[in-house]
Amino acid sequence: MIDRIGFAAELAAYTEQHGPVTIGLAGAGQMGTDIVVQTALMTGVRVGAIAANSPRRPMEAIAMAGYDADHGIVATSPAAIDAAIEGGRIAVTSDIADLCASGRVDVIVDATGSPEVGTRLALLAIENGKHIVMLNVEADITVGRLLARKAKAAGVVYSGSAGDEPAATLELIAFAQALGMEVVAAGKGKNNPLRHDAVPEEYEIEARERNMNARMLVEFIDGSKTMVEMTAIANSTGLIPDVPGMHGPEASLDNLAQILCSREDGGVLSKPGRVDYTVGKGVAPGVFCVVRPRHPRAIERMADLKVGPGPCFALVRPFHLTSLETPLSAARVVMHRRPDMVPVDRPVAECGARAKRALEPGATLGRIGMADYRGYAFEWRHAKGEHALPLGLAEHSRVTRPIAAGELLTYENCTPDETLLVTKIRAELDAADSQSFG
Repeated sequence: MIDRIGFAAELAAYTEQHGPVTIGLAGAGQMGTDIVVQTALMTGVRVGAIAANSPRRPMEAIAMAGYDADHGIVATSPAAIDAAIEGGRIAVTSDIADLCASGRVDVIVDATGSPEVGTRLALLAIENGKHIVMLNVEADITVGRLLARKAKAAGVVYSGSAGDEPAATLELIAFAQALGMEVVAAGKGKNNPLRHDAVPEEYEIEARERNMNARMLVEFIDGSKTMVEMTAIANSTGLIPDVPGMHGPEASLDNLAQILCSREDGGVLSKPGRVDYTVGKGVAPGVFCVVRPRHPRAIERMADLKVGPGPCFALVRPFHLTSLETPLSAARVVMHRRPDMVPVDRPVAECGARAKRALEPGATLGRIGMADYRGYAFEWRHAKGEHALPLGLAEHSRVTRPIAAGELLTYENCTPDETLLVTKIRAELDAADSQSFG
């Protein structure tokens, strides 16, 4: 047996004094199931309650985690959720309001992937004095800056999730900054082949083989997820897309730092301080931070240590464990009130949308990853100038003018669904930005 060290030791000590950190989980799809299974293997963190539309998938996740058949119990009120947790079981509810109102839940984790549900969930968590961990990057890039502001005012923590590419990238950026290095670029290696016009019907078989939803798989393949994630990195750091849609070069692990660097150093970027991705071999499923040491001695030492030829070097985390790492964020916000990722309090980047096919007036748009549109990241000031419709508002939007394939979705050719909470919160954020940033 080896002794626990670092954060594992902190978790064990916290548990001895306070009991485990208790998660209220929203969503029991692929990510939510991972969290239920992973927490069952950990010391110091547990899932106390799961909210989903029906009890089937939460119960399946609980069984997959190895619990007894009666470990999951349907609860129809906050008091019933508390009673289940006190009894050492996992409550299953269909009401996210009840989940957030539970007195025994320490932190809410959003694994829904819906901008609308994520916005409502975050606001309910904040209103009930609960910390929130957003595995829902789609909601974060749409209204996360305002949610973080509201959380801070309420004395709770709003955080992105460890394990997802954005937070994993931020680990490298923070490391480089702490060492005084210039951050030239940061981002990810794209995991799936890039095909902008992909639709779910073409990927049903592959999705089944990978135990995924076909729409979610297409969100990765058509580039939307990459655009969402790079926007999240930008909004948490101040790094910006160098060009609309980013470069996305075919840079490999061997030449990454020589391609995603400034033109002055022989690369494709106009300036340092950019966010981008690569489709080259050897980087995915990892994340990277291209740095330039500020002294010839440091450049010489890094070259001598085989980090690369210089003068720019790629710091690479060759893996990210997505939802398997999420419980660590939940623990950190409760134990240390420390977010793993939070938007800076100013607009930086936007993820808009481009039409995958011709769209006619009167059409109501579907979800991200379907046949109507794909994500497209660019600097906030450019998006504002184009009147770009945020990707997180595209679902349920109504087309008001003909839109050609490849054309940007804007407030001139689309009208977002004003009955949705996410639309109202985004309008509140935009109004504040207009006053503060023009």
